[in-house]
Amino acid sequence: MNDANAVHDTDGLPLPQRYAAVAAILGAGVLVVLDGAIANIALPGIAQQLQATPADAVWIITAYQLAVVMFLLPASAVGERFGYRRVFASGVALFTAASVLCALAPSLPWLVAARCLQGLGSAAVMPLGLALLRFTYPRRLLARSIGWNALAVAAASASGPTLGAFILSAASWPWLFAVNLPIGLLVLAACAGLPGPAHSPRSVRRVDVWSIALNAVMFASFVLGGDRLMTHPLHGGALLVLSAVCMVLLVRREMPKAAPLIPLDLLRVHSFRVSVIASVCCFTGQMASLVALPFYIQHELGQSAVAAGLLMTPWPLAVMLAAPLSARLAQRVPSAWLCAAGSACFASGLALCALWPLHGNPALPIAVFTSLAGLGFGFFQTPNNQNMLLSAPKERSGAAGGAQGTARLTGLTFGSLLMSLMFGLLPSHSAVHWGLAVGALAALGGGVVSLLRSPARARVA
Repeated sequence: MNDANAVHDTDGLPLPQRYAAVAAILGAGVLVVLDGAIANIALPGIAQQLQATPADAVWIITAYQLAVVMFLLPASAVGERFGYRRVFASGVALFTAASVLCALAPSLPWLVAARCLQGLGSAAVMPLGLALLRFTYPRRLLARSIGWNALAVAAASASGPTLGAFILSAASWPWLFAVNLPIGLLVLAACAGLPGPAHSPRSVRRVDVWSIALNAVMFASFVLGGDRLMTHPLHGGALLVLSAVCMVLLVRREMPKAAPLIPLDLLRVHSFRVSVIASVCCFTGQMASLVALPFYIQHELGQSAVAAGLLMTPWPLAVMLAAPLSARLAQRVPSAWLCAAGSACFASGLALCALWPLHGNPALPIAVFTSLAGLGFGFFQTPNNQNMLLSAPKERSGAAGGAQGTARLTGLTFGSLLMSLMFGLLPSHSAVHWGLAVGALAALGGGVVSLLRSPARARVA
């Protein structure tokens, strides 16, 4: 048995080097997720100090998500061409430097621009970290490594709101971004142990600059058009038309390629395609609720920033609890059913947050509802991500990671744009309730879509 394991271990890194690689991959994931969780809880305070409206403050989140979505797939292609380790480490360095710029921001435009740079760095970290897992671990441990990665991300999400709340209780908001500097430097040091060309061969395909440009314009015009559609219909509509034209041109340009920038080859697989759509739905519900809840707790319920952080902490704690459990259940229960059940639980938690009448001390009901939402999201996310990553060939690991990250960030961008529209069109009280309700519907839609991935079709795929 030991000999067999030794043979399988040859397709991963040797153990001393593997520890450094795992530290770099998980550390970078924690860095990115921790920053996002902290930024969400700080939105009301940043908006007040920089004299910005809630709708404008949401662009602190939207600008970051927009930059990531625009360059996630190109970063995957560049990583396949020039080496996963080199591009991954460059992304960590850029993210860390941009965090310093965020901490020094004197105005909202400066902060939004720095968040765009953070997004560029994150675009290299997200998909390439998942791809590097496939070259770091032996094949027999690959599924387990995905569960460990999900657990680390959930732990960062759990600590983010609490850490952000306590930092705000003792210091001003720029320190929320300054904490990224020591973490980023440690991750950069660990990147020396990542798999090199000997373990993750480079692709010989040429990086198509025109396709990268079309991809960036497509996502940028879509997000900006959606944001302006209600307030400036003609301008917003023109941007959406531009996005559609770029999408058609990009698909036609990439269709004949064996390894396209947009993973059309992977999207032809039914199970992979359904998982991508379901992921977009559930992450839309997650972002809408994570933007709405801080405003709801602080403005509507009159709680402090520290209390808001503590009340939102049960959500990621529940995700952290559900991630390893759902990975084990996925070996016995069809992943489609597990994802659908998780989405239903997730939607129920959001719906209760939106509809339950909260009076007096809201701590207990909010903690229960956010725990329910987090538990459902955790049971959905892990098997859904495993299905996407493990259904792709090993040589397309970068593309699979890019598709998973694009689905995630597309949903998060939809959610932040949704809340921006809500704050722009409705009073604050109505906006947060409608945002939570629509988020619940999006999560429920992810469960319905997951049911299309029947066990029989999954086996065929």
